[in-house]
Amino acid sequence: MVQLYIANKNYSSWSMRPWVLLRQAGIDFEEIFVRFDSFAPDSQFKAALKGINPAGKVPVLVHDGLAVWDSLAIAEYVAEQFPEKKLWPTDRAARARARSVCADMHSGYLGLRSACPMNIEAQLPDIGALALRDKPAVRADLDRLCNLWSGLLREHGGPMLFSDFSVADAYFAPVVMRLNTYVLPVPADVRAYMDRVRALPSVKAWTLGALAEQDFIDFEEPFRLHR
Repeated sequence: MVQLYIANKNYSSWSMRPWVLLRQAGIDFEEIFVRFDSFAPDSQFKAALKGINPAGKVPVLVHDGLAVWDSLAIAEYVAEQFPEKKLWPTDRAARARARSVCADMHSGYLGLRSACPMNIEAQLPDIGALALRDKPAVRADLDRLCNLWSGLLREHGGPMLFSDFSVADAYFAPVVMRLNTYVLPVPADVRAYMDRVRALPSVKAWTLGALAEQDFIDFEEPFRLHR
């Protein structure tokens, strides 16, 4: 049995990636929810993960007693365990490129990620406009992201980044949610891709779960005092 430890769907972008990957691929798993309460060493969040992930973070996938943490490591593990799902592109060059763009997302786009934290329930167009006006790193990240997506869609013909759904689409799904929340301007082809990602059954299910939480966590809310 596959178990996946995640945190709040509204805020936890890293949790979203493997959850969407598993759900979209039709891989059965048990969701174990660990609410963000604090990241202090004595928090309930850290206590719940003690003994599962030494880093005390989500997501964590547990399969046959083996714990795998870090969303990219989880994606690789799932792709190995379920090769019939073809979660990476079958073409060698495309597969290498898909891994590259996922790794780039994993460690990059820090301007966009820090200025526009994931908050699916919120609509923050004014914050997005200010971030674009005042933060060169956000503008640079947005331009790079749009160029990347547009190029991959042209090269592989869509509808997803590498034609069929892959780890790359699951990996960028939280970015799609960020662009939507902060109403950041994107070209028409990128907007169409975002709409297709948001329409994926897995992403729709995650979004509904995020909206149903009705949970306002102050340290995850740099721009609002209440819902």
